[in-house]
Amino acid sequence: MLTPSGSLSQAARLTQDLAELAERLRRCTVQVHGRRGGAGSGIIWQSDGLILTNAHVIRSSRITVDLWNGRRFSATLLGQDSRRDLAALRIDATDLPAATIGDSSQLRVGEFVLAVGYPFGGSALTTGIIHSTASQDWLQSDVLLMPGNSGGLLANARGEVIGINTLIIQGLSVAIPSRAVEPFLQRWL
Repeated sequence: MLTPSGSLSQAARLTQDLAELAERLRRCTVQVHGRRGGAGSGIIWQSDGLILTNAHVIRSSRITVDLWNGRRFSATLLGQDSRRDLAALRIDATDLPAATIGDSSQLRVGEFVLAVGYPFGGSALTTGIIHSTASQDWLQSDVLLMPGNSGGLLANARGEVIGINTLIIQGLSVAIPSRAVEPFLQRWL
């Protein structure tokens, strides 16, 4: 049986663990400036400068990427797929804090998830649960997404990226599952 002091220490530990997870996820999330008058988010997919985002975030030939620490890089568009709403970018940087990629096919309805992105220009985290895994093409969750979250990560409670946030439909956020990224990368890299 938990004592009140035991409950407090467990709550404090949970709070600390969540804050550390949020910081780790924030460091592998970037802000992408790829269109006039707007920005989106992206994910450091590999430590050698490979960034993934949504194709709809890229509407310009001049693309820049801002890291969590304020460093800004010019980015090169490697490829994009408008149908899947994916784009791959490369920045000239190494030893970046790459995301840990999870297996989206293992998700269950009700599983806790976190979304990180740059809505309105500032780094933000929101949480929710997986609403549906019925589609092989999309993940649905109830995380709150705002303009600028597009291209940001959706992670499970272990901090593994299981999706790329892309849009909101009827109040539910929709993400491209991580399992759909590898075929896209094989085509463009």
